[in-house]
Amino acid sequence: MTRVIKARHLFTALVTVLALVPPAASADAGSTPLTGHGHGHDNDQARWTGTWESAPSGTAPALPGASIRNVVHTSVGGSAARVRVSNRLGTAPLQLDAVTVALQEWGRPMSPNAAPGSLRVATFAGRRSVTVPVGQDMVSDPVDLPIPADANLLISVHTPADSGPATYHRSAFQANFLAREGDRTADEPGTAYTVTLDNWYYVTGVDVLGAPAAGSVVALGDSLTDGTGSTSSANRRWPDLLAARLRALPAHRRLGVLNAGISGNRLLLGSGGPSALTRLDADALSRAGVRAVIVLEGINDIKGTPEQKDPLAIEDAYRRIVERAHARGIRVVGATITPYGGYSAYTESREAVRLTVNAFIRNADLFDAVVDFDAVVRDPADPHRILPAYDPGDHLHFNDTGMQALADNIDLDTLLL
Repeated sequence: MTRVIKARHLFTALVTVLALVPPAASADAGSTPLTGHGHGHDNDQARWTGTWESAPSGTAPALPGASIRNVVHTSVGGSAARVRVSNRLGTAPLQLDAVTVALQEWGRPMSPNAAPGSLRVATFAGRRSVTVPVGQDMVSDPVDLPIPADANLLISVHTPADSGPATYHRSAFQANFLAREGDRTADEPGTAYTVTLDNWYYVTGVDVLGAPAAGSVVALGDSLTDGTGSTSSANRRWPDLLAARLRALPAHRRLGVLNAGISGNRLLLGSGGPSALTRLDADALSRAGVRAVIVLEGINDIKGTPEQKDPLAIEDAYRRIVERAHARGIRVVGATITPYGGYSAYTESREAVRLTVNAFIRNADLFDAVVDFDAVVRDPADPHRILPAYDPGDHLHFNDTGMQALADNIDLDTLLL
């Protein structure tokens, strides 16, 4: 197993993140709006740990009158849950008149059925309905349901009216479900959910209470992190596989894993969802219990249209990410950009930019640690390409074996101080 990790000095100080909660709000109410810019850390954050995340990548047409059953996979468990719903990219207030949480029936990852007796109603400031302002997220009250680690949850929402474009995550790589008419959120049998969706609608996170963990780690990335190339509905993205490794650790070293990957995402431009710099607070730094962020971003800046020809611009983006994370006492692990020789957008000039950026990641002493994904997956016989055993066929993304190689080569000791 090849590992290339570089540890950096410890922070000189940790900055306490203050909660932006109105004075009259209870710390446990969970219904405080969170803005799309990441403000709104909860002052009881130490009690809550992020177990799952979906980063908003764009909008889709609203589905008024429909019920959507989102299937999400936990990384760590807890004694209760709270759900984050989002209107971050919408243009009108979002009305949800019912939100429920349930365990998916065991052993059937492509089923809309809830495990008997597990379905719970999620409330917002004690109410079953919620209106989410434009550009904001809302967090539910605690839902009294024990949440297992490494399990699928069903987060069902009903939209009674057309609230305009729906904030969603485009590429879920997970079967989700739609019931075309009526509020079916409280249905345990999923027979009304006759349509399969490839996206997550409105739901952007799940936190758990009292997790046997030290916090969470965020994987900030593009399609390589989002899961392109891995087996759908099987949770074989590299952050999922990293979560499996972390679950084997003692509780004081264990972390929840939050996947903030968006297919097509870039560091600098808003292509494939908001840029990494734009969404950093909302998708990474403000999530519950975050201790570290792993950054695997940059290939779309290099190969996209317009392409970023200046490595210094990409390097500056990394500096800004690290500065903002360190200001909140959060560690940053930099990942080198993986090869893409043979992909349609590959050129020698773009490859030169990738190699220059990778040299910066390895040698600039910017990050708290470095994981050299490039060295892990490249073909020794042709270093501009990934190993055939890791290639799903497009010469850019990774199959399940490649995803496992990425997860296996992260030094877990670098994720905590």
